[in-house]
Amino acid sequence: MKNFCRVVLCTLLCAATIFSASQSVAARLNVVLIVADDLGWGELGCYGQQKIPTPNIDRLAVSGQRFTQFYSGAPVCAPSRCVLMTGLHLGHAEIRGNRQAKTAFPEFEEGQYPIRSETITFPELLQNAGYATGAMGKWGLGPVGSTGDPNNQGFDLFFGYNCQAVAHSFYPESLWRNADKVHMNDHPIPGHKKQPEGEVRMEDWIAETYASRPIVAEAEQFIHDHAEKPFFLYCPFTEPHVAMHPPIETVNRFPESWDDTPYRGGNAYLPHPRPRAGYAAMIAELDDHVGRVVAAVNKAGLMDRTVIIFTSDNGTTHEGRGEPNLHIGGVDASFFDSTLNLRGYKGSVYEGGLRVPCIVRLPGDAGAGRVIDAPAWFPDIFPTVCDIAGIKKPDGLDGVSLWHLLKEKISLGPRPSPLLWVFPEYGGQMAVRLGDMKAVRRNLKKKKSESTPWEVYDLATDPGETTDLAEKRPDVVAAAVEVLLQQTSRNSVFPMPKPEI
Repeated sequence: MKNFCRVVLCTLLCAATIFSASQSVAARLNVVLIVADDLGWGELGCYGQQKIPTPNIDRLAVSGQRFTQFYSGAPVCAPSRCVLMTGLHLGHAEIRGNRQAKTAFPEFEEGQYPIRSETITFPELLQNAGYATGAMGKWGLGPVGSTGDPNNQGFDLFFGYNCQAVAHSFYPESLWRNADKVHMNDHPIPGHKKQPEGEVRMEDWIAETYASRPIVAEAEQFIHDHAEKPFFLYCPFTEPHVAMHPPIETVNRFPESWDDTPYRGGNAYLPHPRPRAGYAAMIAELDDHVGRVVAAVNKAGLMDRTVIIFTSDNGTTHEGRGEPNLHIGGVDASFFDSTLNLRGYKGSVYEGGLRVPCIVRLPGDAGAGRVIDAPAWFPDIFPTVCDIAGIKKPDGLDGVSLWHLLKEKISLGPRPSPLLWVFPEYGGQMAVRLGDMKAVRRNLKKKKSESTPWEVYDLATDPGETTDLAEKRPDVVAAAVEVLLQQTSRNSVFPMPKPEI
């Protein structure tokens, strides 16, 4: 019955689609949505990166519009992607953390906790409106055969990693093409291994096929195959998420002088002899992927019919303990100034964990080079894509469409709620942005003696969140608590304490 009701709702929504009388199906705009994995706010040239060239993404920024205050849906992978697909913030989203499916559904060996069958995703609406829909990369919202299977959530074709844990290796045994496993490597490489002693060699952690290459090729083929009808292509690429073992030729683009000490896997994932060059290579690979996708759109003659959106699912990788000079997986975020002095990293509701790059290129390069300072976030993608495609938006979304802001430079209207995050992991955290003021509470799920009080920051003058104004601004704390009480629904799978002053 749930599946039937879901199909009926999708059908009714799509039946209400409003198109211009002169607009044929073939003339509708295509949408390409590229989402990087753990890409930091300052890790692109167009956002201030000094050491890692990102020419393809930088060109996209030159021809597009670049947001300076854009936020992910969550500070880690699965909940951020749930917010993206459903248009519901973390106070309403059903997936609010990274939880393996097998903890509740023992029939699944891999994959994350699945979104429900009745959940409405925007790819479903596009699919029912006649769009071809493809996803190439990392999913993380439910195993193959579950209610969260990408084929059950609006995608005609999925190719890549269904499970985030499997995606820790770039040389897996296989990838998924819909419900079928496609063999990749005869000698797959695990995503985690320590090497406390001996020479660390790149070639020891390399197999036959770097999985990202066939994933990008599949994206290129999808564009070619659907050039004559409208399509939505979702590219949740895995770079620069560790483990760090990119192709050796990409590592060799970067100076040997950067690295004098190997990473031995002490902060999890895989060792690497040149961790700084290795991480730069991961971002270079990501940039190459973006260049190939944009080139495929151009080769198909679709640049004037395609909206391209680029962003990241959360901030750069957080600190480690085993090798304290490096972050998890051997990343040296300080060397690359990965957050440009924003506070916090992945897993944190401070700015460094949530503020991410976002670039939108419109057909004809409309608005090329424009910088948008208005705050925006993942829940805005759903209604924006609906407006791009000319389909009716469902009620109850937590975002607002950015389409008129992008196309006509019209200011955003009132939001259904302030920007907020209810994150039960990493100790339990909450954050609310109210205008330029931001309230943060951490360690909500720890012992009372370990919990921390509310913090308040003025992002207009203190984007690095260095000066806590909570004592001077109790009104901001009170307003944040009121918003959270109104905007947070109960979630037994990802429980959180109620906010209080």
